[in-house]
Amino acid sequence: MQDLGSWDYVIVGAGSAGCVLANRLSEDPGVRVLLLEAGKDDNYIWIHIPVGYLYCMGNPRTDWGFKTAPDPGLNGRSLMYPRGKVLGGCSSINGMIYMRGQARDYDGWRQLGLAGWGWDDVLPYFKKSEDHYAWADDLHAQGGGLRVEEQRLSWEILDAFREACAEVGIPKTRDFNDGDNFGSSYFQVNQRAGIRWNTAKGFLKPALKRPNLKVVTEAHAQRIVIENGHASGLELTIKGQPARASIEGELVLAAGAIGSPQLLELSGIGNPDVLRKAGVTPQVTVPEIGENLQDHLQIRTIFKVRNAMTLNQMAGTWFGKAKIGLRYMLTRSGPMSMAPSQLGVFARTDPSFETANVEYHVQPLSLDKFGDPLHDFPAITASVCNLRPESRGHCHITSPAATDHPTILPNYLATEGDRKVAADSIRLTRRIMEAEALKTHAPEEYLPGSELTSDGDLARAAGDIGTTIFHPVGTCRMGVDDASVVDGRLRLRAFEGIRVVDASVMPAITSGNTNAPTIMIAEKGADMIREDRRRRRAAA
Repeated sequence: MQDLGSWDYVIVGAGSAGCVLANRLSEDPGVRVLLLEAGKDDNYIWIHIPVGYLYCMGNPRTDWGFKTAPDPGLNGRSLMYPRGKVLGGCSSINGMIYMRGQARDYDGWRQLGLAGWGWDDVLPYFKKSEDHYAWADDLHAQGGGLRVEEQRLSWEILDAFREACAEVGIPKTRDFNDGDNFGSSYFQVNQRAGIRWNTAKGFLKPALKRPNLKVVTEAHAQRIVIENGHASGLELTIKGQPARASIEGELVLAAGAIGSPQLLELSGIGNPDVLRKAGVTPQVTVPEIGENLQDHLQIRTIFKVRNAMTLNQMAGTWFGKAKIGLRYMLTRSGPMSMAPSQLGVFARTDPSFETANVEYHVQPLSLDKFGDPLHDFPAITASVCNLRPESRGHCHITSPAATDHPTILPNYLATEGDRKVAADSIRLTRRIMEAEALKTHAPEEYLPGSELTSDGDLARAAGDIGTTIFHPVGTCRMGVDDASVVDGRLRLRAFEGIRVVDASVMPAITSGNTNAPTIMIAEKGADMIREDRRRRRAAA
């Protein structure tokens, strides 16, 4: 067994959170930091070309290749569940959208008793990581590791959709990230000059010159070694060969909402019934590990349009594809620089909601499902998701082998409230498409079908056409109650020496895309880890 030596911090997962943690923790030259990534380096061309997400999701070079269990809320369907397996993690394969969520999200966390997690508390950490192309003020900052820019194209049909939103009471907005994202705008993205900007570029690579930081790729964590109530080591494989790292300080799990609970359960930490069923001997009882899974289900409504250019026509021929490729080569703009979704809209499906409760990702294209060819008719897709779903799912191991994928059941549309929001979301989309601003484009509903009108019919249709928007969170819930997995300082409650610092700690999902909040959690988590180390040393 290869011995990797002893480290003050061992970080599992070099994704959106792990790269930030490696940078911030290794700023202290007096500590030794080991960062482990199960995937490979991010030197794969399709990571860096924005449209390359199409070739990264579902690709074993960059994606774990998870699938959900058949979900009753999706009428028995199973979904692809992409998670990044590469330096940069999901920030290397995601939609690049920079979205913080709403101030009420974090104020809600604080109201749960989580002191220090309100909007005013976390805003400085959003700013710390941000490198905004234009804004430096009370809400935004420049000079951080996470580049934020405008997209490098626009579409007439999306501009018309935005005008239609204004007609139905959804105003245009300049900034989705000021604490209240109600309104419509083109998404700002994590790109630099038309190239994806992941956390490996922004945070990890600037820190690689430090002698106290070591990064090992193709390093798959297998089991946490627990001795005398403390995490003393980590067993792993490196390119399939066994290895071990010793931990003098803390083990920091940053493997995400699927990977972090999986490793804890493989180590005998979790619900004893779940562990025994999977063939793992229980070591420490923590019943909520793997529970509380939350995700945003996007309902992909599609409308045929006229008198408008969409990507369906533009990329419908080899000549069109060649023009798109040439434009990107010459200007780093055009469809190859596109995020998966260009126009964003945050709205209320009912006036009783205090803030926007749904988010649209609007695209000038259409297809039957991810990976399929574009339709041969001009169309747009207005995907809409419930920002604050009531439904809760789970993620649990099924065997003691780290190479076996866990069972993932999001349990979408499991509550009456979620089904009502789904039905109302489709109705709101129809109102927008019927607005005067879109009349010249004669929208014709393709999915789910205008003949469906009742709550029940629309909820069932949502189950047929809904899909994940890749935002799993919550499986190692942070809280002040004894049942929570980690406390407000992200320490595992069960015993000493382990923290979880990734999207799995969110007690409730944020009202928007989850990459920027995950980076914020890592920034704040790194500060907590360093503060606690200083306190321990001062007390010694």
